[in-house]
Amino acid sequence: MTDAAASDSRVRARVDRALGHLTLDRPRAINALDLGMIENLAAALDAWEHDPSVDAVLLDGAGERGLCAGGDVRGLYDQIVAGDVAETAHFFRAEYALNARIAAYPKPVVVFADGVTMGGGIGLAGHAAVRVVTERSRLAMPEVRIGFTPDVGGSLLLARAPGRVGEFLALTGESMDAADAIYAGFADHLVPSERLDDLRDALVSRADPQTATELVLLFDETAGPARLEAARPWIDDAFAADSVAEIIGRLRDRAEPDARATAELLETLPPTALAVTLAAVRAARERNELRAVLAQEYGLVLWFATTQPDLVEGIRARLVDKDGAPSWSPASRDDLAPDVVTQAFAFEPAPALWTD
Repeated sequence: MTDAAASDSRVRARVDRALGHLTLDRPRAINALDLGMIENLAAALDAWEHDPSVDAVLLDGAGERGLCAGGDVRGLYDQIVAGDVAETAHFFRAEYALNARIAAYPKPVVVFADGVTMGGGIGLAGHAAVRVVTERSRLAMPEVRIGFTPDVGGSLLLARAPGRVGEFLALTGESMDAADAIYAGFADHLVPSERLDDLRDALVSRADPQTATELVLLFDETAGPARLEAARPWIDDAFAADSVAEIIGRLRDRAEPDARATAELLETLPPTALAVTLAAVRAARERNELRAVLAQEYGLVLWFATTQPDLVEGIRARLVDKDGAPSWSPASRDDLAPDVVTQAFAFEPAPALWTD
């Protein structure tokens, strides 16, 4: 085994035979991504792309808790409070470039989304060629819960989910287990966590003509029934509505307890984030191309970060003061500006995400 790219204490990059192996190594923070980690991941992919001795890449996370809990949200909070717009934009440009690079990488990228894989973790795992989950996996795009909107290409994955499952997951921030993640299109294979070491060894020692996908299939187990599939009747009915208010109304009219509980949840979430997120998923469905959707998300996240108070307030309530009592602005859908979605989509970030 040899080192093949620059590494710091939070990302380990090495080559074992023909497998480039990247491990997020910040387990106390469930491997939350900061800028340095993103840059090290990108540097390793750069080094291995044209290296003939590397023919596949494995990405996993250190510790037992998860692959990646998301971006370093507390760091984002500090940047916004300090008014460091340039640094905030730089972080998102680097992160989104990495997401797009994983999706287009010429060698298969295998990701073990074991345990918590949320937000920025979905950006790493969701666009990979081979996406492995386990019985411990919990995947989600929970951004609305902090007054934000799904990004890292997550709105495209949500848009491609069956029926209106994407709108449901985006607006509620609900977690998926392995069966749900496979059903919703966020993962490909279920491998028991106790077999991951064996799968790693097989990826290292594989012999032609076995591809990474063929090897993972040897360890694949059939996932149980997906909760999301069973809930499709009320999800599709309610979340096909044109507005958040109508979605909530339809949920209240359903007989299913889960539908009514979802209506109650939506009433507690920030009106601005809900309205913009609903529009974002539907716009991503129309665009249906990752780089275009990332550009859309980039404008929206900087709109939230630079013009809206809810993001700072949501992070404060959850991670800074930890009082769990955010004060949304506005607090009621009735007070939401009628053109808020238009404002969000019209925002033009500088510099642009893509220059080519």
